[in-house]
Amino acid sequence: MKAPTLRAADAVPNVLVLALGVAPIEAPTGNVLVVAPALNSWLRRWASDDDRARCLAARRLHTYLEQFELRGVHAEGRVGDTDPLLAIADALTTFRADEIVIAADDQAAPRADELALRARRRFALPTTLAA
Repeated sequence: MKAPTLRAADAVPNVLVLALGVAPIEAPTGNVLVVAPALNSWLRRWASDDDRARCLAARRLHTYLEQFELRGVHAEGRVGDTDPLLAIADALTTFRADEIVIAADDQAAPRADELALRARRRFALPTTLAA
């Protein structure tokens, strides 16, 4: 995957990384916000049991923040909503992204394609999939 490109010579891009899984991605340049949705099964969500999902999301988040730090990229992050599209929408209220990168491992990749398409339509931002 290519790193996000600059739209203008003077502009520093804002890149939103949605961490569905841990996948190797190139370190973006610019301002980076990593959001790890607290992915949960429908049964656990129905039972309001989100502790495990939030813990796993925090691990994914810290993995990406460490990767970026090792590459010299300053990134901030947060655990997001269980619905990845809502996690993106929530992040965009405080972070003006120029591009969205959806990072998915083998387990999350099948639904990540559909998610990338839905994100492009909903947010009208360049959206790439790193799987």
